[in-house]
Amino acid sequence: MSYASSSRGLSARRTNIQVAAIVFGIIFLVIGVLGFIPGITANYSALYFAGYDSEAVLLGVFQVSILHNVIHILLGLAGLWMARSNSSAKTYLIGAGVLYLLLFIYGLIIPLNGAANFVPFNWADNWLHLGLGAVMIILGFVLGSDTARSSSGSRGSPGEGSIPN
Repeated sequence: MSYASSSRGLSARRTNIQVAAIVFGIIFLVIGVLGFIPGITANYSALYFAGYDSEAVLLGVFQVSILHNVIHILLGLAGLWMARSNSSAKTYLIGAGVLYLLLFIYGLIIPLNGAANFVPFNWADNWLHLGLGAVMIILGFVLGSDTARSSSGSRGSPGEGSIPN
């Protein structure tokens, strides 16, 4: 008997925190790939490996570079990989959230037209980093605590990981 062919599909076995990690992983992958597509990234001819002089802007708003796009792709792959378990999905959401809050602070401190802006960031990136960081950390703690409560209090209903008599 195969349990993978339930009518609810594969998502029936994923927790909310795993789904959140998958969603963020997909979002970061898409953003990273879109940063390499002319037209979606304005000033594509000014897309440089790194540095504030990379004048390419994703969706005409967010300053990007090759390094910036590669980081998004790697962060997306990490999200998909870490979504395999509840604990690693929680670690991903909180860890990446903290990283984004640190990037927000870094973006506030550095001169945006200086060598320290090597990724590069602009003001739109900074505010996006603040929002992403806050949402990811909140989801990591809220959904992580839901997972801990549900797994410690019950063994699940028949058919959810158990073999019927």
